Amino acid sequence: MVPLMVLVLVLMDQSMCRVQDARCTISEPLSRIHKYYQEGDLIIGGIASLIYAISEMTDFSQLLNYMAYNMPFVLTNHYQHVLATAFAVKEINENLQLLPNVTLGFHIWNSYFSARETYRATVELLSTKNRFHPNYKCDFQKNLIAFTGGLEAETSLYIAHVLAIYKIPQLTYGSSSIMNDKLSGLSVYRMVPNEATQYKGVLHLILHFRWTWIGLLVVEDERGERFQQALVPLFLQNGICLAFIEKILQVTSLDYYFTIMEAGFEKFDVVMGSKANAVVIYGDSESISYVRWCLKVLEAEFTAAVLKGKVYITTIQMDFVSYYYQRNWEKQNLHGTISFRVHTNQPPGFQQFLQSRKPLWTAGDGFIRDFWEQAFLCQFSDSPLGEEFDQECTGAEKLENLPGDVFEISMTGPSYSIYNAVYAVAHALHALQLSCNGHKRRMERKKCHFFSQPSWQLHRFLKSVSFNNSAGDKIEFDASGEVLATGYDIINWLAFPNQSVFKVKIGEVHLEAPANHTLTIHEDCISWNSRFNQTRPISVCSASCRPGFRKKMKEGEPFCCYGCISCPEGKISNQEDMDECISCREDEYSNMGQNQCIPKNVTFLSYGEPLGIISVTFVLSLSSITLLVLGIFIKHHNTPIVKANNRNLTYSLLVCLLLCFLCGLLFVGQPQLVSCLLQQVIFGMVFSVAISCVLAKTVMVVLAFLSIKPGSSLRKWVGKRVGNAIVISCSFFQAALCFAWLATFPPFPDADLHSETERIVLECNVGSVAMFYCVLGYMGFLAIVSFVVAFLARKLPDSFNEAKFITFSLLVFCSVWLSFVPTYLSTRGKSMVAVEIFSILASSSGLLGCIFSPKCYLIMLRPELNDREHLIRSKGQ
Repeated sequence: MVPLMVLVLVLMDQSMCRVQDARCTISEPLSRIHKYYQEGDLIIGGIASLIYAISEMTDFSQLLNYMAYNMPFVLTNHYQHVLATAFAVKEINENLQLLPNVTLGFHIWNSYFSARETYRATVELLSTKNRFHPNYKCDFQKNLIAFTGGLEAETSLYIAHVLAIYKIPQLTYGSSSIMNDKLSGLSVYRMVPNEATQYKGVLHLILHFRWTWIGLLVVEDERGERFQQALVPLFLQNGICLAFIEKILQVTSLDYYFTIMEAGFEKFDVVMGSKANAVVIYGDSESISYVRWCLKVLEAEFTAAVLKGKVYITTIQMDFVSYYYQRNWEKQNLHGTISFRVHTNQPPGFQQFLQSRKPLWTAGDGFIRDFWEQAFLCQFSDSPLGEEFDQECTGAEKLENLPGDVFEISMTGPSYSIYNAVYAVAHALHALQLSCNGHKRRMERKKCHFFSQPSWQLHRFLKSVSFNNSAGDKIEFDASGEVLATGYDIINWLAFPNQSVFKVKIGEVHLEAPANHTLTIHEDCISWNSRFNQTRPISVCSASCRPGFRKKMKEGEPFCCYGCISCPEGKISNQEDMDECISCREDEYSNMGQNQCIPKNVTFLSYGEPLGIISVTFVLSLSSITLLVLGIFIKHHNTPIVKANNRNLTYSLLVCLLLCFLCGLLFVGQPQLVSCLLQQVIFGMVFSVAISCVLAKTVMVVLAFLSIKPGSSLRKWVGKRVGNAIVISCSFFQAALCFAWLATFPPFPDADLHSETERIVLECNVGSVAMFYCVLGYMGFLAIVSFVVAFLARKLPDSFNEAKFITFSLLVFCSVWLSFVPTYLSTRGKSMVAVEIFSILASSSGLLGCIFSPKCYLIMLRPELNDREHLIRSKGQ
């Protein structure tokens, strides 16, 4: 209905205007006092969001007759927005190089934060001087050439709908996501960056502080919905969860005020009760006042520590502003707030301009009296408000003495955008003026009516405007009419017990920088809320999982809420809050804390370690004993006991046992290709020859006994040939197995990465496991056959019968190797090598001790028994 009303006003019949003495006779239905007018050849219009007035509910029939306002509430900090226009116009008019012979003026009206009043103010700015009558020149026509405003997105949209009819450039200084779509195609230039870039800054700020459990307060309108729809997915994609999403309600009338406040208090119960310490607030210029209202009422319900224990993150639309009645309310619950602000520099002379403002000396300023009263809490003698304040205004009060939440002497972000907007218009006008007066454009000059209607001609010059302002910043627009801004400033709000408020710049957001350089922040400059004891606040759903632990999701809860479980052995987490533990490389192992991978030490069964020394000692000792026994037998080779037991087989057996002992040395030391090839092959061959010799000796004993029987045909088999044949044939089969092993998949040097947690064991890999067990199995087969033959021959009546000793020795041999197989399979690394060396030494020692110790006893200690006659005599007995 409101846009329809505007169009009706614009298109009304010309007959409504009667010219009498060059004046219009129509009456002005609504008298306004909140405006600031300065004459000029060309006028820049503006709508300021400065004074808020809650009205009683009225119907449409009353709209054009009157509007009943209660006492106006002034957002005193916003008065600087009006003064920024005045200061920029003053500088431009004093600049002889910019717009010579042209005087700029301005006309600024108040929006009252109302769509109805914004439309009406815009139409009045388009109307004849002192007459509410657009489109008709009943009197001197104001040369409105550009428009600044507004601070809120809705205000900008209301203005744009009207100005689009006249193609008048509008330069907005408010930021909102809905403006990007709805202002498209209109005559609008935006003095702040696209709001989507602000989301990037908010995200990087939250990620920088590692906050993952965030609350969200958004204004309850289309802007808030768009902000929520854009930010929530962005948060989720970057591991940030939302503890709550609550709405900031809007007060539109006095009747609605208390209902909305009550609902707001309930919403803030959720905010205060949440353990999310970081809360993002998206609203407008009044939202902080609303937040302060809610906190004020909640003081009775929550402790001061809780009320002060949040970090609020605000967007550029919001500022720390106060109504006069909130002046003495607690401010420290907002101490530590972090806000975004359009990048701002301080134009020289601006502070002096502000300090020179006096309510009694300023003509045309309809804002200053209300501002002055509510800023200094005083009252002029002729004030229409009655006795609202006890103190009387003298007009000598100083703006620089006001607290920061009441009025700032330094230029704020919106004021800086307004200042640049006015200069952009001036530079565009200057370019238009040069175009009209240029010597090379005489034909075009005929079509150029600079003072009569320059607004529609101004667009092409605004789009290409580029200049450096007095603060040193370059101002220009892109193809879409958006200012090319360098980024945002990050501001820290400081509220002190004496109710003073200061803002400190703590960093910047650089829009054009790479992702890892987007945010620049100086944490040492940040003053956090007193609850956090000047340490970085933590805002997480669950405590961080320390290195060595990983996150474990909780069923039915957001992914930011989780438990922590320790990493399993062999895996680590070297950062906080890792979703999964990472495995160490095979040549590394995890430390006790499961947070670091440590390189494994390389080890093998060396000659210098205790196990290696023991193994070598036993090898040499047993080899020495074997040599000693061999020496004894060689020395006494002509004695009956040596002759009776087949000297050649005895010598062969002793040499094989010596080699068996010595092959244990192949298992000690760093594995090499040659040593790995020889280990198992020599072990299999010499043991097979040794067992073959034992089998041959046993068979020879049996044949010798059987051959002494009368008429025995076995007598021809008694001799060296049978023993040699047995040894050669049995050994040949083992040699064939070993050759096949070497030809197919031979042993090779290898590194065992898994047997020992902290070490890499160098070893000889057997290659073909099947061939290894075939060699071992064949050796076992020979041992079992020898054991069976010896066991059957153990009671043969022969004084030289050694079958008993062979039986016992093979029993020891088989026991050792039967124990070896499961033990070998159950051990790893150096222990496996040690088990094989032990089995070799133990089984060889069993053969040596059980077969040769009785003979050595007779030879060395009972030589009188080593006599043929004695042995024959013993046989006869």
